Amino acid sequence: MSAAMTLAACGGTKQAEAPAGDLIGRSYVSVENKRLTPEALWAMGRIGSVVPSPDGKLIAYTVAYYSVPQNKSNNEIFVMNADGSGNTQLTRSAWQESQPVWIKQGAKLAYLSNESGSSQVWQMNPDGSERQRLTDYAGGIEGFAFSPDETKLLFISQVKTVESTADKYPDLPLASGKVVTDLMYKHWDEWVTTAPHPFVADFDGNAISNVRDILQGEPYESPTKPFGGIEQLAWSPASDKIAYTCRKKTGLEYALSTDTDIYLYDLASGSTVNLCKDFTANVPGKGTKDDNRGYDINPQFSPDGKFIAWQSMAHDGYESDRNRLCVFDFAANTKHYASEAFDSNVDGFIWDRNSSRVFFTGVWHGESQIYSIDLNDNDRLTKLTEGVHDYASPLALCGDRLIAKRHSMSMADEIYSVATTRTADTPAEATQLTTENKHIYDQVEMGRVESRWIKTTDGKQMLTWVIYPPQFDPSKKYPTLLYCEGGPQSPLSQFWSYRWNFQMMAANDYIVVAPCRRGMPGFGSEWNEAISGDYGGQCMRDLLAAIDEVAKEPYVDSDRLGCVGASFGGFTVYWMAGHHDRRFKAFIAHDGIFNIEMQYLETEEKWFANWDMGGAYWEKNNATAQRTFANSPHKFVDKWDTPILCIHGEKDYRILANQAMAAFDAAKMRGIPAELLIFPDENHWVLQPQNGVLWQRTFFSWLDRWLKP
Repeated sequence: MSAAMTLAACGGTKQAEAPAGDLIGRSYVSVENKRLTPEALWAMGRIGSVVPSPDGKLIAYTVAYYSVPQNKSNNEIFVMNADGSGNTQLTRSAWQESQPVWIKQGAKLAYLSNESGSSQVWQMNPDGSERQRLTDYAGGIEGFAFSPDETKLLFISQVKTVESTADKYPDLPLASGKVVTDLMYKHWDEWVTTAPHPFVADFDGNAISNVRDILQGEPYESPTKPFGGIEQLAWSPASDKIAYTCRKKTGLEYALSTDTDIYLYDLASGSTVNLCKDFTANVPGKGTKDDNRGYDINPQFSPDGKFIAWQSMAHDGYESDRNRLCVFDFAANTKHYASEAFDSNVDGFIWDRNSSRVFFTGVWHGESQIYSIDLNDNDRLTKLTEGVHDYASPLALCGDRLIAKRHSMSMADEIYSVATTRTADTPAEATQLTTENKHIYDQVEMGRVESRWIKTTDGKQMLTWVIYPPQFDPSKKYPTLLYCEGGPQSPLSQFWSYRWNFQMMAANDYIVVAPCRRGMPGFGSEWNEAISGDYGGQCMRDLLAAIDEVAKEPYVDSDRLGCVGASFGGFTVYWMAGHHDRRFKAFIAHDGIFNIEMQYLETEEKWFANWDMGGAYWEKNNATAQRTFANSPHKFVDKWDTPILCIHGEKDYRILANQAMAAFDAAKMRGIPAELLIFPDENHWVLQPQNGVLWQRTFFSWLDRWLKP
């Protein structure tokens, strides 16, 4: 394929300026009554990439801005001093500019832009001047990384892997039918016709040449779909090797397995070795045998090149297994799991410059904090940060400090500078560097966020977040919502959402109860694993225990309770509709599973269905599977008695939209008040601004109708 591509560079290209009226930039929306609104949410700038310069003096970052009238977004690049001063917007155009990277010893910023008509690598000065396109790759570029010596460019581009109908029958160029012969023919929100491949090219400072597809002729993907990016590939410090993540399986085998591995590609010889399978590395406590068969992703070489680390899951088919930090020692041919003292996920990590420590983010008890592991001190674990907030990956080093994004249930991402050490009693000092949305926060009063520990029906203690309306008056009674988290094994930490936003719910005078029920990371592996094969079991009793306890408060109107959720939370709502014993007066299910038997066959990632449901519904002697399918919400429609709103996107191939349509039809045929909100052009999420506003308006219109006098 690469032989057919034309490769060139256009030196000194001047960036075209879009008409001023079309530019999407920071919005200075006015907020009335100090209450958060959908329009204020969509007016917020969303910070993306954050990249410090090599000398630690500057930080480049991106911000995405959205326009509801234009129904689209725009991405811009900023730069500031390492202390947060001197903040300057470098780009100001209608083009999508993203993924800035410092090159040429910090003299230039490389970035992606679609100004030329496709996504290509450009460069500019740190003041935004002298913009120059560096690539003109016909396939377009989705992510990139220069080698440490900057003589090579590693980049991601799509290659065709599926023969189209027109390829097979050239005389039928307008035929829309697709002939499918194997599984994984659709994924997330697309019909699979291509796969991302890693390419490597020579770079002379102005252009690329000698492009090679590392997976030439192979049908596999690297990085992995649907969310993998350049973080799944890494350069060795000597610029002679590339580590990449890949699951070398296709069809049914691919659909059933999560067994990705870390491969090491040698540029000189073109040879590849599998670090997870080809080496019989000694694993402490296991000898030379390591039975890891789960996800191995996101490799990073240590700065001295002696080690490589990656995130590793143990079990094949279990996508929510604990993510451990695996460290491979090249000289000793050994690997070990350095994060065993942390019984939760390593969500993102970075090496210290001396190659002796690793910093990572991980969730524990509903907060995502920064931790360090000292590899020279028996993998000593240190929690560096504290507070009711989440630090987000990836982390970056800037001088002797860490740079990270931080958010909470009351604030969207801002950039922080964090010290790399703490004293016994004092957490690492953190300084906020950006105030991207201060002009909106200054107009909004946020509700109080409270953590409670509630006793479950089996005597456990469960963290539950309670969010109160602004100007909360305990002498009043408030309608209250039980929020059911999705995943099912995703953390309910201090997240900020532009759709499921707790402060938005509070601004509409609802109390929100958000329990960290069984099946969430951050409370130990046993708690996290308890949900698999038990969808209608203890996790549901956990949720009911939380709402029952909070409903005892005098300020909660127990006659006006609602239940809302998406994905597994949507399944929860459908299940609750047949089991809630008249607790709730309104339900909202977004992208939820209504019929588990159909979900087992409809969803594209079969490993998830096999693991979480315990097997296939036709396995009559499989007690776990039979229990799962016996708890399918569609089997309890005869007990439905409460108004329900069903929401779904028709491009959602994880949980198909017919699930919501069937639930809506069932409710209407039972004579139950129901509404259906369908988005023909959205996937498992709602990404377009006007659809997002419509979602919020429909959500609160439904709740207000049934939960407010």
